[in-house]
Amino acid sequence: MINVPISAKGISLRTLSKAWSSDKWRVTLPEDSLTAVRQGAHLLNQGLASGKVLYSVNTGVGPLGTKRISDDQLGELQHRLVLSNCAGVGDPLPRVVVRRAMLLKLLSLASGQTGVSLHLVETLAGAINARFVPVVPAQGSVGASGDLAPLAHIAAALCGLGEAELDGHRMPSGDALALAGIKPIALGVKEGAALLNGTEISTSLAIEGLFLAERCFAAAVVSGALSIEAGGGTAATFDPRIHAARGQSGQIAVAAAYAELLQDSELQQEGKKTRIQDPYSLRCQPQVMGAVLDCLNHSAYVLQREIGGVTDNPLICLDTGEFLYGGNFHAQPIGMASDILGMAISNIGNMAERRVALLVDSQFSGLPDFLVSDGGLNSGFMLGQVTAAALVSENKHRAAPASIDSIPTGANSEDFVSMATHAGNRLLSMTSNLARILAIEILAGCQGLDLRRPKRSSPYLETFWARVRETVPAWERDRMLSPDIEHVATLIKQGVFMPEPVRGILPTLRTNSTGTHLE
Repeated sequence: MINVPISAKGISLRTLSKAWSSDKWRVTLPEDSLTAVRQGAHLLNQGLASGKVLYSVNTGVGPLGTKRISDDQLGELQHRLVLSNCAGVGDPLPRVVVRRAMLLKLLSLASGQTGVSLHLVETLAGAINARFVPVVPAQGSVGASGDLAPLAHIAAALCGLGEAELDGHRMPSGDALALAGIKPIALGVKEGAALLNGTEISTSLAIEGLFLAERCFAAAVVSGALSIEAGGGTAATFDPRIHAARGQSGQIAVAAAYAELLQDSELQQEGKKTRIQDPYSLRCQPQVMGAVLDCLNHSAYVLQREIGGVTDNPLICLDTGEFLYGGNFHAQPIGMASDILGMAISNIGNMAERRVALLVDSQFSGLPDFLVSDGGLNSGFMLGQVTAAALVSENKHRAAPASIDSIPTGANSEDFVSMATHAGNRLLSMTSNLARILAIEILAGCQGLDLRRPKRSSPYLETFWARVRETVPAWERDRMLSPDIEHVATLIKQGVFMPEPVRGILPTLRTNSTGTHLE
């Protein structure tokens, strides 16, 4: 079990990645967090007692922020805020995304700067540790005043409303809380607004996209190296002098990883290659994948800063007791980081499909048509390449930037929004598509190695070939390809294709995080 302390020191993406991989984690509340929460709640109550008019505390919200609420209705205001914002629609978000969003919300509340009670913080922590997961519709947020609709469904579940999952069973939230031994929350002053304001859903979605993109990136380096071997390409393109001459750090790191994966390959030592230069999809892998790595690093840096960030409004300055009005709930940084991840994911798949097209073309590869003997009776990998092309095209459409698409809401009080939730949510389907594209390339690459026997590839690549062949036999006659694709795609998402040379350069997995400040 991984213990995740909720303190002002924050949490690293690396810790979240470890927790994500095992899903066996729990939160703890150190004393510094408890002290900060008590102080923030005291300052909020002090402000109310002095007669201050505080937005969303004793006023309405949005365009109704000028409406004063009487003291005897402050708790009811928070309850109704939650109910009115439960406007989400569509399929539920994945439980891992919701559970991580609850953790991120707990980090924000535990800062003390939101003014919520210690009781609320401890209840949320208890719900997380009980593996109580609200059912949250995926659609309905524009990432403006935070992820209002999805966060409202989390808040409502803590109040015993809506539905939740407990121990893998979906049920009314009140029943799930009772089974977990948790009393439903009766919201106090500002607590509904504090639960609703924030970027936690957008951020959790973007983090999910980053983690999956890293595993796909690693698999793409493996699949690209396999394609070089199967397609009769040369490892000379990874000569470090070439990449040092340009000076792009991602390119240099990726080229070194490719070179290490291909080291000691018999296929690279079999004599002079017939081609002077390989096509770009083989030769320019360091240039393209290096740029992708730079994108992963940038997005990881933005997300690391957001983790533990306080995105409520107003904020309470614990040093002076001032109430600070601003817009930290605006998710533009997360939307743009997600858009960058989307571009990176699309580019990985686009290049991988081009390599599959090279392998099935006997004029290029020198292998049998569509990587199968007795062509005509057998069609081999013909439709594998077609499926890869279809998934690539789908990802290209989804990669269009979402964060440039603002639409006014809240009677124009929220006149510029981020669309960060949409930007993050589409990463889940894009990475699923990418895993399948890469699965097709890995299957084609392994088939190519089979056809080049008795020559052997490098020790690294032979290990991955053997891992595939444990469960997927070589293609000798036509069969259904779909089960093989889905099986290898699952292995990719599980991190099976994660060689150490690639792990060592990924932002949330490498031991040295210099340059991205992920610790």
